[in-house]
Amino acid sequence: MLQPGDSYDAVYGGFRWDIPQRYNIGVDVCDKWARDGDRLALIHETAHGAVQTFSFARLKNLSDRFANALRSLGVTRGDRVAVLLAQGPETAVAHIAAYKLGAVVMPLFTLFGPDALEYRLENSGAKAIISDAENLAKVSPLLDRLPALEILISIDGGADHDYCDLIEGADAGLTPVDTAAEDPAMIVYTSGTTGPPKGTLHAHRVLLGHLPGVQTPHEYFPQGGDLFWTPADWAWIGGLLNVLFPAWHFGVPVLAHRMAKFDASRAFELIARHGVRNSFLPPTALKLMRQVENPGPVDLRSVGSGGESLGAELLAWGEEAFGLTINEFYGQTEANLILSNRAGLMPVRAGSVGRPVPGHEVAVVDEAGTVLDAGQTGQVAVRRPDPVMFLEYWDDPSATVAKFIGDWCLTGDLARMDEDGYFWFVGRNDDVITSAGYRIGPAEIEDCLMKHPAVAMAAAVGVPDDLRTEIVKAFIVPAAGVDGTPDLARQIQDHVKSQLAAHEYPREVEFVSELPLTATGKIMRRLLRDRSADCGE
Repeated sequence: MLQPGDSYDAVYGGFRWDIPQRYNIGVDVCDKWARDGDRLALIHETAHGAVQTFSFARLKNLSDRFANALRSLGVTRGDRVAVLLAQGPETAVAHIAAYKLGAVVMPLFTLFGPDALEYRLENSGAKAIISDAENLAKVSPLLDRLPALEILISIDGGADHDYCDLIEGADAGLTPVDTAAEDPAMIVYTSGTTGPPKGTLHAHRVLLGHLPGVQTPHEYFPQGGDLFWTPADWAWIGGLLNVLFPAWHFGVPVLAHRMAKFDASRAFELIARHGVRNSFLPPTALKLMRQVENPGPVDLRSVGSGGESLGAELLAWGEEAFGLTINEFYGQTEANLILSNRAGLMPVRAGSVGRPVPGHEVAVVDEAGTVLDAGQTGQVAVRRPDPVMFLEYWDDPSATVAKFIGDWCLTGDLARMDEDGYFWFVGRNDDVITSAGYRIGPAEIEDCLMKHPAVAMAAAVGVPDDLRTEIVKAFIVPAAGVDGTPDLARQIQDHVKSQLAAHEYPREVEFVSELPLTATGKIMRRLLRDRSADCGE
């Protein structure tokens, strides 16, 4: 375990992976702790405010029974099992049970509409789905087009099979399937910021690959009294593999609470009420929490964030609001948590996503896969083999091949590395704005925009321009009580021009009530570019 006083170079240089040949996520996160009496695993605060608690022993009993029930319905090793549920005990039980059977879990977001659900269920060939009546109502009309989907299970009625009845009628004795660390465990679909979502197939080892990337931003995790919570849904890799399963690997309890829509004031109350000590808070959540006046004290020990660049403004606010440094990290669905800051291990540089997490070889490369020198901009890439890396894109071998140059897995994100090994995010390949010969990343502009007191949320994109190839356009969500006027637009333009450079200021400003976000809170700049193109026709 990492200890205070360790240096980054010593930790990174001395790290060695220890991945067993035989390994199962379900057994690891649940069964190994079930022998430890009533060790707490889960605190579940329902939407109505009721609080339930679950020990690891109870989760083992429930998951063993549910695994036997799934087996009796015909679910076997390799079958895809969809889980269309929000944060809650049934979600965790379904995952653990399916892993113990050697099945492949496909988490689905409850806010998906019918088209999104049909695409993923059809593409994955899911055989079973565990959900609730509200969401199964979206799936039922699709069944004629989903011939592989044979088993529908509901936690609250509305399906042929009832979750509680299945568990009550099943045997408690289970011998988990003996899986290899390299065997498929889950399909997590990308969020679709750059095109149709792709099914990212991960092996059981993916959890072990995530552990250094969780321990790095969360400062000597685990510590006594730790309790983990995130508003990120467990349908996403950020909820599952940044929080839920790593915490349970270490025997740390997790708080589960479903928010139909993120409520910043409620988030502060939830953290304080349950004594949350560790949290993964996406940048969008932090930006909304920053707008809460007099939120009250919280006693967080660590906060990690990733998905969009935070910038100096949010980091400074985090110091004031939480009394700690928010450690920013970086990764993607295919290879997550590969770069990170860690205030207790190295100086944090505002605007940087940190240095490579121990165990991962990360570089900036050009289009030929050549590692670039410090200061040069190229693609972030991580070298295989790496236990955090995906196996393949489901049923898409050509996309899998295109993801690699030699042994470098290309993220599609542009960055530069400085002389000290810190990575500075520039933007996605298709987010980079080319204006009058300059290559401009949106992150720096958005950080500057966020420093203006009249701005609540901001996004920057490039729009076509006959003279400059592209110009910067800013989409602004005004702060509460602020009207988006032409005069305010000019003030914002002057603010960026004065803080950054003349070629980076937004020559167009559009005020909007909200920004298009993925379910994980990332700005969908592609939709903003499309919107600008439509307006120009």
